[in-house]
Order: sequence, then structure tokens, then C-alpha cells
Amino acid sequence: MLHTISLVVALLCIAAMNLLIKAGARAMEGQQVGASLSLLSMVKTALVNPWIIGGMICGILNLATYTFALRRFPVSTAYPIMIGISYAIIVCGAAVWFSERLNHWQIAGMVLIIAGVWMVAGLAKTA
Repeated sequence: MLHTISLVVALLCIAAMNLLIKAGARAMEGQQVGASLSLLSMVKTALVNPWIIGGMICGILNLATYTFALRRFPVSTAYPIMIGISYAIIVCGAAVWFSERLNHWQIAGMVLIIAGVWMVAGLAKTA
């Protein structure tokens, strides 16, 4: 049970990481950072951006919790679950937080991904 919780936390952390880094990139864009500055200047600016720092913390938490989950689950099961479900969370989060539009094809794709994850997880239990 603890390993399952760890996998859920890992997928939530990777989704949060992506959304926080996007928020940080938007904040940097508002500061006129990027196109006019060197890569090194952009990295320095990113490393003090609270959104980016939050994303990096989520990435570290993802690494720790995913590593723990892999002690119990085969990677061929854990990875599709983590990435597939986090993809759906990221798409929905981006639609709400950043007003990114979803079309019918994207929604259908998410449904197929979730169905695939369900199949991978279900087949792993019966194997």
C-alpha cells in the first residue's frame, strides 16, 4: 500500500513540476527574459524564480517517491501509470491555470491514454 501511495505522489509531483515550470517560464517572459539574454543569464534568472524552484523541488520529490515505488512495481507498469496519468493532470491543469484550449482530439487522446494505463495496470495484476 505504501508503494502505491508513493507512485501516486510521484505522478502528482511530476505533474506539479511541469505546471510550475510553465508558470515560471511565463513569469520570466513577463520580465523580458529569454530572447534578448544569453542562455547563462536565463538560467541564472530561472534559478531564483520561485515557480521554477517549486518545480525543481517537485522534481526531486518525484525522484524520491518514484524510486521507492519501483522497489515494489515493475518499471514496465509504474512508468506508464506515472506518465499517463500525469499527462492527463497536466493537460487539465494547463487548461485551468493557463487557459490552454483543449480540442476534441486532445480529449479523445487523453481518454485513450487513461484506458491504456488502466489496461497496463490491470494486466500487470493478472500476470
